[in-house]
Amino acid sequence: MSNEEIKEENLQNEDEITQNEDVVLDEAEAEAEAVENEFDLLQAEMAELKDKYARVHADFDNIKKRLEREKYTAVEYSNEKFAKDMIPVLDSLDGAMKSAAGDADKAELFDKLKEGIELTHKQFITSLEKHGVTVVAHDEPFDPNIHNAVQAVDSEEVESGQIVQTFQTGYKYKERPLREAMVIVAN
Repeated sequence: MSNEEIKEENLQNEDEITQNEDVVLDEAEAEAEAVENEFDLLQAEMAELKDKYARVHADFDNIKKRLEREKYTAVEYSNEKFAKDMIPVLDSLDGAMKSAAGDADKAELFDKLKEGIELTHKQFITSLEKHGVTVVAHDEPFDPNIHNAVQAVDSEEVESGQIVQTFQTGYKYKERPLREAMVIVAN
């Protein structure tokens, strides 16, 4: 082979190498572009997820604040129904005071006042019962959870440990004592 042929063959080999390099570079560029596109997609997805997280977190904070306000309002106005039920009792007492100021026969006035006080007392007890407040019954057996024995006396009428007399009425809210009944028990 002559020098010229060798040169020509070398040139052909160089052309082939250059073409192969171009193909390899094109493939590398395509792969790099694919990786870059995937990276861009992942960044977009991450930004979307961050946005969703921020919105959910803000919604959670808003719900938490709203529930806190509602709880505060519920506690603040929890006695509203009770107060509304006490207003008619006050109205009855106001009516009794107005009628006592009138010019009427004292015996008749006394009878009307007595009747008014009894009705007001009944109305008051009814309103309390409506809200779970009950009177500790005078005839129930002695229970140290709702009775306070202030004195013990000998009694032939009542068994030992039973209530003879009630000094002060006791009250319960549902099953919990509000005030113990002060009682005298038999020895």
